[in-house]
Amino acid sequence: MVFGRDISRVPLLIAMAISLAGCMGNIGDRLGQSNGSGDPDVTRSAPHSFAQPVGKEPSETITKLLMRQSVLQSDTSYDKVARSTLEASARPAEADLRAAKLRARAADKNWLPTLGPKVSLSSMGDLVASLVIDQVIFDNGRKKAEREFARADVEAAAVNLSIDTNDRVSTALTLYLKAQEAREKAAAADRALGAMREFDRIMTARVNGGVSDMSDQNVIRAKLSELRSNYDTQLLNAKTAMAELKAMTARDVSDLRGVSVMRTRDAGVKPLTVLLAEAELDRDVAQAKIDRAGLLPGLGASASVGKDSTAGLVMTSDQGFGFGTMDNLAAVEAARDGATRRIVQAQEDSRRRQAALEQKLASLQARSGQANDLAGQARANTDLFKRQFDAGRRTVMDVVGVVENLARLEQENVAIRYEIARTQVDIAREYGALVSGDKI
Repeated sequence: MVFGRDISRVPLLIAMAISLAGCMGNIGDRLGQSNGSGDPDVTRSAPHSFAQPVGKEPSETITKLLMRQSVLQSDTSYDKVARSTLEASARPAEADLRAAKLRARAADKNWLPTLGPKVSLSSMGDLVASLVIDQVIFDNGRKKAEREFARADVEAAAVNLSIDTNDRVSTALTLYLKAQEAREKAAAADRALGAMREFDRIMTARVNGGVSDMSDQNVIRAKLSELRSNYDTQLLNAKTAMAELKAMTARDVSDLRGVSVMRTRDAGVKPLTVLLAEAELDRDVAQAKIDRAGLLPGLGASASVGKDSTAGLVMTSDQGFGFGTMDNLAAVEAARDGATRRIVQAQEDSRRRQAALEQKLASLQARSGQANDLAGQARANTDLFKRQFDAGRRTVMDVVGVVENLARLEQENVAIRYEIARTQVDIAREYGALVSGDKI
């Protein structure tokens, strides 16, 4: 074949193309610049480590993610739940980040020549095969924009991984708090049940002795049934939450108890949604540069090895220049403006969520003090009524009423305390402070 006769020229042609790639950089410098920054439109990138952020300089976004510190204190119940949850995580966002890094590594070499076969059928019926080497000389910054897009894609994938990890830990902590809340409510209902059973026993004896009316016993038994139903419901809620939590953790955490105190988060930490919008802004701007370059003519070098070897300069254009080109260029600029506005919208949405959560937390903390005082007063009143009942100064129904009121206030107090804990978790999740960056 013709391919076989000319294959000896391939190494020489490849060497010439690589030399052309290195020497033609100055031509690109003279033909055009990118955004007036002084960088050539077709830039050369140094190799980078797979483990490091892509590019000559460390990524600011990834550096910010790595510097984040968790607000969960070590060896607390929160920390143990979080670590067990992360150990069992499938981490699909991590696979997306790995794929983005590989794409960035590939894009980092996009300025090198490309080599490909060309097979055609000649007019004489002969099968002609050749090798074609193409080298970009001037492309209006397209190759550089492709590398910028790949780097921004890595940053966006890293932020998404952080969001996914914090969301998973937030879900686990919410389930843990739900189980703890249900357990404490069940304990409050059980205390009230013990007292109500004793009053039911007393009322039964009084009815059998003809001292009290059967209607009073029916009222007590109705309250007893309601308390028992509440107790069973809270036990079921606790078991359900723990079963869900067990399904997403590597170790059994059912023996953990209590609410942990969180550390104060670092000042100036940006919410993850804002970081994601910034990474997507860089990616959208890079895509706009790619689209713009595709609308303008470029210059390349091409050489082939075969029956008729050729070499020369080639004018290139992805879409060609037509009547709608100016409108397409204007649309590219509008896309850049849209990307900038999206980051402003993300900042506004984040501030609104933060304000709502902070206001909710302040309101709950104020209510918590009141609820705790009311529960303490109800507990003191119940003890007083019991002593007065033992002294014969209170009826059974009087004490039953305060016992029922105490059970209700205790459960409200428990509900507010755990709502505060869940709100604190939500605030930490908003800032991406549930997991340290170096642990993700």
